[in-house]
Amino acid sequence: MLGAMNDAPPLTRDDFRRLTPLATAEAIPPPDRIWSDADWRLIGHGHKSADMDDKWNALAQGHRLYLHRSWTGRGIYEAEFAQVAGGWQIVAAVVEGNRGSYRRHEDAYETALLEALIDGKLLGVYDGPGHQRLARIRAKLGMT
Repeated sequence: MLGAMNDAPPLTRDDFRRLTPLATAEAIPPPDRIWSDADWRLIGHGHKSADMDDKWNALAQGHRLYLHRSWTGRGIYEAEFAQVAGGWQIVAAVVEGNRGSYRRHEDAYETALLEALIDGKLLGVYDGPGHQRLARIRAKLGMT
């Protein structure tokens, strides 16, 4: 499935019904991780939810990744990538801070969720470091 996305052009804002920017951007620590050049090519293609069970859309413009809720189009995360030795790293990240539109958690949780979304939605990996970190944090917080 991900290989087929390689042949498709990257998604653009025109591919989505509506996307709204973050109302209140709050900085979070970027994941301490380097994605490979091949990973970055897949991340750059973006992700459009296929059905109602898929809650996320992703769009890359330049070196910035935008993650939006699929039903509302609200922006929840933005991540700025930079090329570094060995691949690509997030150098700055923000999460929606407006508690009226997003139930924001502690920074460590938001950082892990951002990483897990990149792995799952854009790379098709659901047992990688982001998901493992997120599972540990959820267990610590008593979340199921």
